[in-house]
Amino acid sequence: MYISNYRRKAEAVFIFFLSFLVLCIGRLLYIQFFNSSYLADIAKRQHNFFVELEPLRGVIYDSDLKPQTLNLPVDSLYASPASIKDNDKEFIIRRLSSILDVSQEYLRDRLNRKKSFVWLARKITPEQSSAIKKLNIKGLGFLRESKRSYPNSYLASQIIGFAGIDNTGLEGIELYLDRYLKGEQGWAVFLRDARQKKLDIWGEVVLPKDGYDIVLTIDQVVQYIAERELDKAFKKFHAKGASIVVMDPHTGRILAMASRPTYDLNEHGNVNKDAKRNRVICDLFEPGSVFKIVTASAALEEKKVSEEDKYFCENGSYLVANHVLHDHTAHGWLTFREVIEESSNIGTVKIAQQLGPNTVYKYVKLFGFGAKLGIDLPGEISGMIKEPRAWSKTSIGAIPIGQEVGVTALQLAGAMSVIANGGQLMKPYVIDEIRDKKGGVIMKAQPKLIRRVLSLDTSLRMTKMLTGVVEEGTGKMAQIPGFTSAGKTGTAQKLEPNGAYSHNKFVGSFVGFAPSEDPLITIVVSLDEPHPSYYGGVVAAPVFKNVAEDVLRYLKTKQALTADLYPNANRRDN
Repeated sequence: MYISNYRRKAEAVFIFFLSFLVLCIGRLLYIQFFNSSYLADIAKRQHNFFVELEPLRGVIYDSDLKPQTLNLPVDSLYASPASIKDNDKEFIIRRLSSILDVSQEYLRDRLNRKKSFVWLARKITPEQSSAIKKLNIKGLGFLRESKRSYPNSYLASQIIGFAGIDNTGLEGIELYLDRYLKGEQGWAVFLRDARQKKLDIWGEVVLPKDGYDIVLTIDQVVQYIAERELDKAFKKFHAKGASIVVMDPHTGRILAMASRPTYDLNEHGNVNKDAKRNRVICDLFEPGSVFKIVTASAALEEKKVSEEDKYFCENGSYLVANHVLHDHTAHGWLTFREVIEESSNIGTVKIAQQLGPNTVYKYVKLFGFGAKLGIDLPGEISGMIKEPRAWSKTSIGAIPIGQEVGVTALQLAGAMSVIANGGQLMKPYVIDEIRDKKGGVIMKAQPKLIRRVLSLDTSLRMTKMLTGVVEEGTGKMAQIPGFTSAGKTGTAQKLEPNGAYSHNKFVGSFVGFAPSEDPLITIVVSLDEPHPSYYGGVVAAPVFKNVAEDVLRYLKTKQALTADLYPNANRRDN
């Protein structure tokens, strides 16, 4: 009896262990043949650490290869919440909150996620990085990234723009050429030990491809001079806004472009949109008397007038349809040349009446108004000009003197350059080259002719008259010691919300080029709502004078140095 019971118990134990063995074998077979890839993937995630490798963003240079952007190496802080004990998290949260200057709620949310990797702070300061490293906290780690920095702070801020935390362009050239600057991301798999600590051993790696470099037509020295003088006038005349552009009239190369108000590219986080706006290409305004260059050029090109033809300027009051047109100073008889020198509204309108609406409109369009010039910057607008069929009875007394039209400072620079370069409208551009990291040229810009507007004879005759504006007329404050200059003043009333012209809000402008006999630069200066002075000849012409004087001496010196260093070079500098 006892032996029988013992045998049954032994058989039961044997059957139990046999069944357990069969079950284990079955489980192993299931894992091996049906679930192996899933478990292997879990193990791989536990012991492998996937990291995206950031490419080095391309550098933006000025025309002399002076860097306008830098990529600074900085630490970014991450955590592995799964490897941090729950009772350690509150200590970590309290310490990091004060160092990183972020809320405890933000850190608590991050550290309570069921993930093996979360960002806590991107691109922190060296001081913050050092303080955190001293804590020696398990579960925290650092990755080296690059932070975009702008060594010249405010200089050319609306042109260069800025990149965000992920080195993606958000404004200006940084945005416009982001696809070239950004590069291609790489990745690497780092090995981790059983405690989830990252080892300095790569499993797999695909190296990032760095972004291309950009060379601008902007000359850092010219840009500085232009911004310095614009800033003085902006503050002196308490203007709402201001803009300046310096252009090579023969090629369309932009040597400088600036707006006020402005901002520091390194502190772009809380800057308002008004400071970020590039007023040169996206602000629309009535140009006033600077627009008379279109009417005068059309009259000469169509052979309707000569410089000594006389016009009676009605002693300051002239009826056009049901509107009385005034001159800022009453004039009697003036020659065509004097009409332009003295900026007579009445004389200009009488010339426009000779031409007729269709001819005036034809030349407005030929000079590039009412259409984008195609500059390689984001945000350019086309301006506004009505077709003759939409003109009112008083439009012939308004459009020829710069009313009922909307233009940009860039369009004015292009139009004045037509006269300066012998009659050609050139496409403006700020991007000279795109290069790879070895210096290989990916793209090289070339001057591009949009169309011929005037004959050489007309442009030379206009140059002579505009030189008279500076020497004898309303632009005397634009005279440059040691150089001749040509230009036109403009003072335009702004429109009130009810559609009437304001009597206390003006746009003061000066558009000109120098030297008159062999122009190197075209400059447009515009101040929005300056006060107490507001005439273009008073608020804008001196800016032209100061910028042109310093820039011409700089360019002449630069040309002389280039000729000494490269005696066989036969090229025009900028």
